[in-house]
Amino acid sequence: MKKIQYIIQTTFLLGIISLTSCKKDFVNPNAPTTDQVFSSSRGLVGVNIGNQKTYSLGGASVIYSVVTTNAFATNEVILMNSGNTAEFQFSKGGSSVDATNTVLANAWTNANKVIYDANSVIKAAASLNDKAYASGLIAHASILKALAMGSLSMLWEKVPDSIGVNVTFSDRMVGYTRAIAVLDNAIATVKANPISASYSSDAIAGLDYLNTLYALKARYSTFSGKYSDALAAANLVDLTKKSTFNYDAVSTNPIFTTVTSTNNVYQAIDSTLGLPSSLAPSAGDGRIAFYTSINTTINPRFRINGFYNATTTGIPVYLPSEMTLIKAEAYARANDLTNALTELNKVVTKTAASDPFKIGANLAASTASTQEALLTEIYKNRCIELYMSGLKIEDMRRFGRPTSEMKRKFFPYPFKERDGNTNTPTDPSF
Repeated sequence: MKKIQYIIQTTFLLGIISLTSCKKDFVNPNAPTTDQVFSSSRGLVGVNIGNQKTYSLGGASVIYSVVTTNAFATNEVILMNSGNTAEFQFSKGGSSVDATNTVLANAWTNANKVIYDANSVIKAAASLNDKAYASGLIAHASILKALAMGSLSMLWEKVPDSIGVNVTFSDRMVGYTRAIAVLDNAIATVKANPISASYSSDAIAGLDYLNTLYALKARYSTFSGKYSDALAAANLVDLTKKSTFNYDAVSTNPIFTTVTSTNNVYQAIDSTLGLPSSLAPSAGDGRIAFYTSINTTINPRFRINGFYNATTTGIPVYLPSEMTLIKAEAYARANDLTNALTELNKVVTKTAASDPFKIGANLAASTASTQEALLTEIYKNRCIELYMSGLKIEDMRRFGRPTSEMKRKFFPYPFKERDGNTNTPTDPSF
């Protein structure tokens, strides 16, 4: 109980610190001071837990915002209620999506907040005497920071160079490069001083730190076209392990709570999972039943399932099968067609029983024999295997899909950034 109270007090204090517009100072004598938070290992654990909450919990979280934005932009879902203004904009697409969009504003604000808080933890943890404990703190903070940086790079053409006032911007590919550097630093830290058991007992459950660091490096290396680096990182991930953001009856799965349970925001499009007819999953593809359920009495017929089907369902940081598809793509782009087909078919023929998350297409092996055919099959299987993961928009760009299959390619910068930053780039036309 004392641990929980300390974490709550730490999170509360950080919230107070962030309110720069307050005109009076109010001191809670029972709360830890800023110095206590950032000089103590347990205080830093509390900051990481609060930062994970910002990233993964609630309708304003980065997870909700990125998954929702991607799902509409790539036609994975349909709108249920036009009164949800931000989601209504997404459903219309094109110029209907503007800088007032609150989902985009939440993604922008909270991703930048995650980066800021993660920077504070990484800096403070490096000064701790217990280096094995510090490794856990740095790994956790680095995972959140890399995810936030990756989220910004997925949605916007240019990303901020820092956190602050009137910051400059760089091309989004620079954002991925920076995320990879964060991950590399954390990997080196953990390898030099393996995470201690005492840290693991204090930390929030769910994340497999080292595997997640390698997996995110593989993801962002793929997104930035560094396929040999992606292959090397993916080969280091233990595909039997799971890494998830966990939820309970109080801290609930944000998409289930806001979307699935209400049937009032959006729902799965249908059994195509948003793919055109030429790429739609086969009727016997076991992943359709994993990611969608059927309601025979109330419209719509197809409902969201998978990782958004209950209050306490955990959301994966990555899927082991994402790593397999990253390997397949890296081989295919290097024109190593034999290995590309081998890796692709590990996903195509996989049964639910053999997958850590119970996702299984359970189909006959692909016979694609050219680079073009293999890349098309890899794209198709990424869209099905990673449905509603928030990654599809980047896949569509990388695989050169036509804009007719998208509702937006990139997104406008929120007014809350533009109004306070003269360096904010011009909004994309689509």
